[in-house]
Amino acid sequence: MNTEVKVNLDSEGYLVDPEDWDKTVAADLAAQEELTLTDEYWQILGFMREYWMEKKVAPDVRHVVGFLMETGNYSKKDAKTQLFHLFPYGYVKQACKIAGMQRPRGWSTG
Repeated sequence: MNTEVKVNLDSEGYLVDPEDWDKTVAADLAAQEELTLTDEYWQILGFMREYWMEKKVAPDVRHVVGFLMETGNYSKKDAKTQLFHLFPYGYVKQACKIAGMQRPRGWSTG
């Protein structure tokens, strides 16, 4: 697949340096995943980026579920369902990649 991303990616398509991330990079990475970013995606990606900027580590899925519960009035089950509706190939495979995280070591790609 041809990419418009002009940043260094690892062999699995994750950013080598999360500092290279911006909204254009996110949109290009999303397009590779056949996703079009809407406001709901941007809210999640914004939360993930803020978390990363503060802690220098990707938030795990429970943090994003908690964010959805707080901001979207979702139950825990509905927040998980919504997250995997938006990122059908998985949190690590799509959300972390599009948010510019390095591939988390030790996490499954599901």
